[in-house]
Amino acid sequence: MTTTTPTRQDAPGTLDRTGEESTRGAWLVVMKREIVVRALNKTFLVGLLVSVAIIAALAGFMAWQGSKTESFTVAVPAGDAAATAAVESAAAIPEEQGGGAELTTLEVPDDAAARAALADGDADGWLHVADGGADEGDAGWVLTGEADPDSTLTRLLTAGVAAETLDANAQAAGTTAAELTAGGTLTTDRVDGDAVDSQTLFFASFALALLFFIGALGSGQMIAGSVVEEKQSRLVEIMATAVPLRHLLTGKILGSSVVALAQNVVFAAVGLAALSFTPTASILPSLSTSLVWFVLFFAVGFLGLAALYAVAGALASRTEDLQHTTTPMTMAIMGVYFLTFSASGTFETVLSYVPVANVVSMPVRVLSGDAAWWEPIVSLLILAAFAVVALLVSERAYRGALLQTGGRIGWRSALTARA
Repeated sequence: MTTTTPTRQDAPGTLDRTGEESTRGAWLVVMKREIVVRALNKTFLVGLLVSVAIIAALAGFMAWQGSKTESFTVAVPAGDAAATAAVESAAAIPEEQGGGAELTTLEVPDDAAARAALADGDADGWLHVADGGADEGDAGWVLTGEADPDSTLTRLLTAGVAAETLDANAQAAGTTAAELTAGGTLTTDRVDGDAVDSQTLFFASFALALLFFIGALGSGQMIAGSVVEEKQSRLVEIMATAVPLRHLLTGKILGSSVVALAQNVVFAAVGLAALSFTPTASILPSLSTSLVWFVLFFAVGFLGLAALYAVAGALASRTEDLQHTTTPMTMAIMGVYFLTFSASGTFETVLSYVPVANVVSMPVRVLSGDAAWWEPIVSLLILAAFAVVALLVSERAYRGALLQTGGRIGWRSALTARA
């Protein structure tokens, strides 16, 4: 009579040949389980929805700010054609620049009426010739407000008064303002030809750093928590008899990476869709390219981080130990977050080659146009090398620490343990 030898695990993380054949796809089962458990987690779902709502709300606020038109009423002396013309010239400035402010005039019979209009809120400013201006000719104009006049109104009227004065003086000299200012137009340009201004670039770097911070820290903590919960409940000892620990680690890393990557893709898609309704819509092609690089870098870099977080969970024996074992990764992620969105110049260039800071810094350099075509590729290869080293070291430490109990375990003990 023929008997079948049951599958057995001789040592943590190793199976005999029969068991290896029967558990070859165990990592895939573990990965699917991680994805399903994470996707059905109420805390995760609520956090995802709240984050999407915040992104949409911020973009909506930016769109509202960009489309908002400021309205000003300027009191002018009745019959003063020069003051009225100055306001009309100032009102034309926002129209030439794409909108943003509207100016209307309110004629008042005397100074007392002008002051009353300011006090009652019927006028935002009172434009009039300075005392002695009619006689001396160089006293200029005055913009009076109930308090300090609005800065936007002051800027527009300054330009309007200058244009009106130039036109009047040109006519007095028997010429025109166009002839006097011929050749005086100033345009701006930049050597690198980059269309992304510094303010937009800072906002983009902050957004990418935040995406990295949320995705890496949140998903990393989830991995560590899942590992220590299974260890504390002794469930992992049962799982280890049927699933090689190497497969268990692979499934957890891949499952968590898929969820973290999908989360960031959702955030990026919502952000791009929302930005299309804002004044920054013109940079969407460049920003989309930068986001594609960010997704690639995050996908590779998070594999290494996920492995390290899994080891952090294995080094702990209780949930209370996680704060200690995950501190190095948490500090590293926070360091990347604070350094990358504020970096510039040579420091940013250096960070764009340092794992895992290059997850944020290199896509930002791609957006700014500062990176040559080959630089993201080289940086990605460096990050991939880091991920491979992190996976190899973590796999050894994970198998050495997972089945040890009785307190926190050090990295040295985990790496030297029989596995």
